[in-house]
Amino acid sequence: MAPDISVMDADGQAVRLSDFRGKQRVVLVFYPSDNTPICTAQLCAFRDDWNAFEKEHTAVFGVNPANAQRHRQFADKHKFPFPLLVDSGGKLAAAFGCRALFGIIRRTVYAIDKHGRVIYAKRGNPAPGEILAALQNVQDASEIF
Repeated sequence: MAPDISVMDADGQAVRLSDFRGKQRVVLVFYPSDNTPICTAQLCAFRDDWNAFEKEHTAVFGVNPANAQRHRQFADKHKFPFPLLVDSGGKLAAAFGCRALFGIIRRTVYAIDKHGRVIYAKRGNPAPGEILAALQNVQDASEIF
């Protein structure tokens, strides 16, 4: 089961994973820093495949400990259609095993099903299509049973 920790998004709204249970899947994209080349490319790839995530009824969140203002500037600059979460103190990253020494965030992507179960986890920068395929496979399996 995915840990359930409440964090704020860049607009000051509380986000709690349990609020999505029974309603929507969730993808958490843990990334080290705003406005760096690899992190920007990773989140832009999710932006570019946004319609596919919407079709899969999946909420996407970028996560790192940057403050709300920095997240808003980053999101506005790149027109991200999904929220960036302010993981103050790295509590969410620690709960998901993404916090390394000195508070550095390990680039990791998690997908969580509607029941709150982690159905996909991968370190690095997996392509959004790989994550979408994992979401589809779980959906297909649940329809069979």
